[in-house]
Amino acid sequence: MTAQILTIAQQKGGAGKTTLAIHLAIAALKRGMSVGLIDVDPQGSLAAWGRLREERGVPGPLSVQALTGWRVSGELDKLRTSHDLLIIDSPPHAETDARVAVRAASRVLVPVQPSPFDLWATRPTLDLAAAEKRPAMLVLNRVPSRGKAAEAVIAEALKLGVPLAETRLGNRTALAAALLEGKGVAETEPSSVAAKEIGALLSESLGRI
Repeated sequence: MTAQILTIAQQKGGAGKTTLAIHLAIAALKRGMSVGLIDVDPQGSLAAWGRLREERGVPGPLSVQALTGWRVSGELDKLRTSHDLLIIDSPPHAETDARVAVRAASRVLVPVQPSPFDLWATRPTLDLAAAEKRPAMLVLNRVPSRGKAAEAVIAEALKLGVPLAETRLGNRTALAAALLEGKGVAETEPSSVAAKEIGALLSESLGRI
């Protein structure tokens, strides 16, 4: 067994990295995959969610670990032999841990909100992926149901020279509500639009590897 690795990376804060990592992991878990979540972000939000999940006794063989510093590379090498999929929530800055997380990736997913500021902030992340020779894909996140902002951002994103995911993630309250229960939306509302979007993105992300 050799895991595929999705690294969620974005220099700009508030783009939804941790939320995306968690919901993709749960969607994969529900498909019967052996999944590991790796928190390399010093903020530790993913690890905190993992503790909440454990405290609430949520069933499901999901591995959640926080790694930093010299341990990151070695632990990733160990984990990739015992999982089908590893999803890494990387630090927001292009420091050593972020480089290791990107270097390990089968694909780097870069969440972008439909804002020019978010789009402009993606360049350092894309440059890091290019420097490490890892394929990157932009993911349009928290897209409002109405408005032209998303279309304008899409037009500009297509000029960056990296693929843009066909799946767009809406601004869905179900995503945040699930996290408060220590779960993913594939567990709390499996038939919802939010769950279907996450599932489609997972398929697209793994299918492009």
